[in-house]
Amino acid sequence: MKACIMCGGKGTRLHPLTFERPKPSIPVLNKPLLTHLIEHLAKEGFTEIVVTLGYMGHMIEEQLGDGRMFGVHIDYVYEQKKLGTAGSIKNAEHLLGDEPFIVLSGDHVLNLNLREMFRFHETKGDSMITIGLLSIDDPREFGIADLDVNNKVHRFLEKPDSGEIFSNLASTGIYVCDPKIFNYIPEDTQYDFAKDVFPKLMSSGEDISGFLVYGEWTDVGNPAAYRAAQRWMLASLTGTSIMGRFNTKNARISGPLKIDNNVTIGSNSSLVGPIVIGENTEIGDNVLISPYTVIGSNCVIGNNARIFSSYIFNDVKIGQNTNASGTVIDNNVSIGQNTSLENGTVLGAKVTIGNKATIHSNVKIWPKIEISDSKNVTASLTNPEYHEK
Repeated sequence: MKACIMCGGKGTRLHPLTFERPKPSIPVLNKPLLTHLIEHLAKEGFTEIVVTLGYMGHMIEEQLGDGRMFGVHIDYVYEQKKLGTAGSIKNAEHLLGDEPFIVLSGDHVLNLNLREMFRFHETKGDSMITIGLLSIDDPREFGIADLDVNNKVHRFLEKPDSGEIFSNLASTGIYVCDPKIFNYIPEDTQYDFAKDVFPKLMSSGEDISGFLVYGEWTDVGNPAAYRAAQRWMLASLTGTSIMGRFNTKNARISGPLKIDNNVTIGSNSSLVGPIVIGENTEIGDNVLISPYTVIGSNCVIGNNARIFSSYIFNDVKIGQNTNASGTVIDNNVSIGQNTSLENGTVLGAKVTIGNKATIHSNVKIWPKIEISDSKNVTASLTNPEYHEK
């Protein structure tokens, strides 16, 4: 079975995390989120994968290679300009155009039964495209579908306003396509499935099917969605896994945990899983780490620090008696002593924060910014060096 993963976007809503990497390379449980998606596709039986690339695409190709390590084969197609979701697929027609294929976005984090959806499309046989639909509480940020008992879509509306929400069946942006779909997509043109292809199919009398998926799914489009994705993937951890050397001095540790090689935890520290910790990380004495926390590799957490449901990347230093609550911290960040990072803060790469500083809730700090001692940061801070990236 074939799959096409779209990875062309810049991920601007995830700034400052997407200045140093494309969105599909953002770490989830210390692995690029696209790696999780490839592993899931392989498990579901999709062994021929095409990845469409744009912004920082070379980084994705370097991370995945030819796919052999995942038991699949991966081909890459680069976009020279923005082509939209359908235009991106048209650009890869030479690799996809001979049999049905499934389409996903590179920022999807999921555990859905994709094989079942693919087989449904093949069995039904009379639809040009099948849309994966999921019932959600607030579908206003998605496209919604009016689905009948025979799985036929009669209406589709992108991002409805209040009063227009005729259904809470939201499109996941996962489609199974018949290769004839390429006849409805112009070449070298910015073209989208929801805005352009679906109306064109309906006006031409072609059937669109909907498949009701179940399970966990999110597109990591903003920091809140990113934190939610990490949280439910942590919740799926079972047991405790320790890889290689692990040192602890009468710390109190309860799983589930995943700990990589050469991790040290100091005296009287308390860790309550689910937690993931990368290799060569050192955690000091009297440190409290709460459930739903991920710490990357080569990090140093100072004595008496408190880390609550935070997502810390690699090479991060956190000083003594510092508090981080619901925070995302990018690579190579240094945080001083007695500092407070309030809920929802996002720190870009190479940020430096002094002692006794306070970063207020939901503040974003762009890369390479320095915050002086005792500074009270109440609004997001941008760096002109990154505005054009």
